[in-house]
Amino acid sequence: MTEPLPRPKRKNPQARTRSPTRPPELRSRAALGLTAAAAEGRFALQRCAGCGGFLYPPRDACAHCLSTDLRWTDADPMGELLAETTVHVSPRLYFRERAPWRVGTVALDAGPVILAHLHPDLPRRARVRIEARLDRSGQAVLVALPQTPTPHMEEAPLMRELSADPRHRRVLIADARAPNAAALAAALRDAGAAEIFAGEAEGWRSHPGRAALEALGVHVLPLDVTDTSSVRELAGEIGGKTDILIANARFIRPGGALARADTAFARDEIEVNYLGLMRLAQAFGPAMCARTADGINSAVAWVNILSVNALSAAPEFGGFCASQAAAHSLSQTLRAEFRDAGLRVMNVYTGPTEDDWHQPLPPPKVTPEALARATIDGLKRGLEDVWCGDIACDFRDRFRRDPRVLERETTMGGEGP
Repeated sequence: MTEPLPRPKRKNPQARTRSPTRPPELRSRAALGLTAAAAEGRFALQRCAGCGGFLYPPRDACAHCLSTDLRWTDADPMGELLAETTVHVSPRLYFRERAPWRVGTVALDAGPVILAHLHPDLPRRARVRIEARLDRSGQAVLVALPQTPTPHMEEAPLMRELSADPRHRRVLIADARAPNAAALAAALRDAGAAEIFAGEAEGWRSHPGRAALEALGVHVLPLDVTDTSSVRELAGEIGGKTDILIANARFIRPGGALARADTAFARDEIEVNYLGLMRLAQAFGPAMCARTADGINSAVAWVNILSVNALSAAPEFGGFCASQAAAHSLSQTLRAEFRDAGLRVMNVYTGPTEDDWHQPLPPPKVTPEALARATIDGLKRGLEDVWCGDIACDFRDRFRRDPRVLERETTMGGEGP
């Protein structure tokens, strides 16, 4: 059985930090459907619309009836371990550094036989549960887990490689003044984070969240995401020991273009929501990328808290939605730029949140506690996209069905009786 993960020893500052390496990342276009599902924590396989069979590995035509109508469908994750081997020597540097590596073949109840990484707690010839996870290159891999969870299962080296678990890691929450800051800090503490920092702009101005953060043992440090010097100064102080950064800074005001007399609020929204994210990335990103292979508490994830209206605007908050769309686009750029180092970018999309500016809107709304739970769950599962709340999930489904129809639904409104 997996032993509890020990608290890492203090690092020797004179020791060389191991250079990041990545597993093979080349995939066919067909195989990227598996990655897209894994990014949301789903196990999906191609299913032939002609004969109804599930297919693996991904391909362009059904091996049984040659149909090209193959649709990615959530599949039964249960199966039986057929055979296994342990890799001790590999031509790939990534696997050579982490050998031995256990792999095996699994016969799925859904039909196909797959090749999967095997959890160390898995006995031979056992019933298994398959999960699709993202590896350090951002591509999907299949992992065979015990049918019944075992103690400390997520603390195995294999699972640490395929997740961004906060346990024993140091986390920076970018905005201590945000309504969700205290809930995030509490959830991180409960998840075993070694140290939690929170950035605070205008420290001379009191706010109710500060006492709650200090009661949780959070280190509140000066950080103004609209000030490049402030961001760089804090990065120089803690950038080399930040393992997870949660970009939760947000400026929101109602109104679009015509409802506002000038561009003052729009500038503030762009400064905080978009340029603030860019400043954080420029200051903290290089140091985090350099430490993605730094042992069990390596730098592992960058988290962006975004409104789901980054995908399609809500006119009543049009200016804010525009800044969120810019931040969403930047997050995709960061995902590409961080991928070489294996630093994961996780976007948490929320519907209306429980705060002063969304107070006039009817429920359901996302509470700070719900947002914190979704964020920690996403980190533990190594996700890239987390949809928090009923509205966000519904918005996602409608966006995927037809973005143009969703635009009409959100912008045209309806006539009264």
